[in-house]
Amino acid sequence: MTTTWDSDQPPPRFRLSLLGLLLVVLRGIPLALLVFGGLVVLLLVRLVEQPLYGVRRPVTPYITQFVCRNAFRVLGMRFIQRGAPMSGPGAVVANHTSWLDIFALNAAKRIYFVSKSEVARWPGIGWLARATGTVFIRRDRSEARSQTDIFRARLMAGHKLLFFPEGTSTDGLQILPFKTTLFEAFFDPTLRDHIAVQPVTVNYHAPKDADRRFYGWWGDMSFGTHFLTTLAAPRQGAVEVIYHAPLPVAEFTGRKPLAKACEAQVRAAHRDPLAL
Repeated sequence: MTTTWDSDQPPPRFRLSLLGLLLVVLRGIPLALLVFGGLVVLLLVRLVEQPLYGVRRPVTPYITQFVCRNAFRVLGMRFIQRGAPMSGPGAVVANHTSWLDIFALNAAKRIYFVSKSEVARWPGIGWLARATGTVFIRRDRSEARSQTDIFRARLMAGHKLLFFPEGTSTDGLQILPFKTTLFEAFFDPTLRDHIAVQPVTVNYHAPKDADRRFYGWWGDMSFGTHFLTTLAAPRQGAVEVIYHAPLPVAEFTGRKPLAKACEAQVRAAHRDPLAL
């Protein structure tokens, strides 16, 4: 993965031991069966769901949620949830550390990711993203009007949209400043008085004696290498998802104050990955 930000230290060099290779097989095969088996079931159900409900998806998000929660069981990672996902209409924003965020944030709540358009072309991940209803956008102020139209349609259909305001993933040790562009859509007159934005903090806790940044995915790290590193770990750590109180959009004067308030809540609950 190539990002616009890098850690002040290079990532640890990956070495695949014999034990690690065995763990890749023992974890990777069940994980692939779970994810792609779930995808097949989702697509079959969607054949019936789409003609009946259109953009609304009353059934398939539960399949995604089942797959994501059980992915952590396959990996041997603890999944810790604190707080409650909001029940009302609106969007969710979270810090971004790893591709594992997709599983962590889908595990507790039916959501739809907002992702940069390039992801749609990524092998594997792109296919999964399209099948699960991801909204693909370009992070460009000139696209603000069309993005607002897309967000309005999805939010009014009852979808919870989730995006990462940092704009890139990190090493997991810090929170980057939140970009404010996508917050503008929530101030559309048809949405502002009816929706809220819920900040969510995702903390990764590295396996015992591992690098504190073990689950972080940043800089020029390739997905394949990071994926194998995660599967090959003799011991796994944990992921902790903290849901904060939703912030009604109508209580803010614009996108910048709303983004700042969301960032403050996410940052305040971001803990040292060694501390559980």
